[in-house]
Amino acid sequence: MSSPSHVAESPLTDRRELVEYMARGARPREAWRIGTEHEKFGFRLDDLRPPTFDGERGIEALLQGLTRFGWTPVHERIGQGPARVVALTRGDASVTLEPAGQLELSGAQLETIHQTCCEVDSHLVEVKSVADTLGLGFLGMGFQPKWRRQDMPWMPKGRYAIMREYMPKRGNLGLDMMTRTCTVQVNLDVDSEADMVKKFRVSLALQPVATALFADSPFTEGRPNGYLSYRSHIWTDTDPDRTGMLDFVFEDGFGYERYVDYLLDVPMYFSYRNDADGNKRYIDLAGCSFRDFMAGKLAALPGAHPTLRDWSDHMTTAFPEVRLKQYLEMRGADGGPWNRLCALPAFWVGLLYDDAALDAAWDLVRDFSMEERHALRDGVPRHALKLAFRGGSVRDLAREALKISAHGLRRRARRNHHGADESVFLVPLIESVEAGQTPAERKLALFHGAWNGSVDPVFREFAY
Repeated sequence: MSSPSHVAESPLTDRRELVEYMARGARPREAWRIGTEHEKFGFRLDDLRPPTFDGERGIEALLQGLTRFGWTPVHERIGQGPARVVALTRGDASVTLEPAGQLELSGAQLETIHQTCCEVDSHLVEVKSVADTLGLGFLGMGFQPKWRRQDMPWMPKGRYAIMREYMPKRGNLGLDMMTRTCTVQVNLDVDSEADMVKKFRVSLALQPVATALFADSPFTEGRPNGYLSYRSHIWTDTDPDRTGMLDFVFEDGFGYERYVDYLLDVPMYFSYRNDADGNKRYIDLAGCSFRDFMAGKLAALPGAHPTLRDWSDHMTTAFPEVRLKQYLEMRGADGGPWNRLCALPAFWVGLLYDDAALDAAWDLVRDFSMEERHALRDGVPRHALKLAFRGGSVRDLAREALKISAHGLRRRARRNHHGADESVFLVPLIESVEAGQTPAERKLALFHGAWNGSVDPVFREFAY
């Protein structure tokens, strides 16, 4: 989840300003970049429990330790207490905390997947070097495999306190989403409204395929949960106002204006602004209307109007399968091992950053009905690649999507110093499809075999 945005504090009174702000994100092709984000679970090496925020072995100590690698600490004042380190920045990259202390790298805007993978490797080396001194480890999976919701710590961030109170009013699994899930996502550019629409439609239709390929959350509280991507299932019972497949994206006339109207109807969580003492804090606006905010009609902020920063923050509180800000975010994948942190951006760059691949991907999905798109979304969390679809399975659909992506990456021809193009990063996905086995199914086989019915070995065998 995002930290407070850094856009201008310009007051907003006209809906057109919101549309124009989103449209300004379009970039010419030569300026397209790749931004990869990934989250991971921390655990104490001695008892496997998640670390708290405080203490000699806590998450704040880890963040402070990472400053020796050139990261700048970001502080937040918690209530009447002192300001605490809750995030780090370095250039246009950041390290932030999810609600239960899951550590997230929001990577820099990079030109190639080779650079992305170097960034991931460097980050994991930095984290491990600090974590080793604290007796901590980190695990990439989609859902916390061992600990209960009540065993998870809460990070002292203002926005999370507001969300923690509001989430149970809208769904049964929102607190699990906050505390027990991890994802990997990639953020990609567009060059125009028409380009945005086409990429949005392709990526929404194929998001269940990504979920299937990256399915890696088969355990809950030490036992199989009946799903391969339980993280994906959790989003179906989190908050119907701000999640889902966004059927309107496929309707005629869809564009920035229609998406702005959708966001205006997503209830707010907060506004981050100065209090009476001049300190920044989160104002609880959970359930309020952004439309009323623009009209100066919020009871909690009488007469106040939102700023572009409020709008930018509000955009981060919608959680559809693909999210539009000033770029597109692919949100369907479980967190996983380091090679899949490189594979996720490779999969989507190959599909969306090459014209021929984008056309082929659109041809693949353009006749999917709304019912079929929902059947894919609803069935993949449990069945992943084995879900039946049009006389075949999602495995067949994934195989075709991977072929299109690989051709797109080869045509991009971005090579490393060994001469390899970016399609090499698709290898773990291709191997999964050919074997017909997701990461979740591999762990289930170990659970029922070599692990003798225990999930504890996952913290050793799959730690970064």
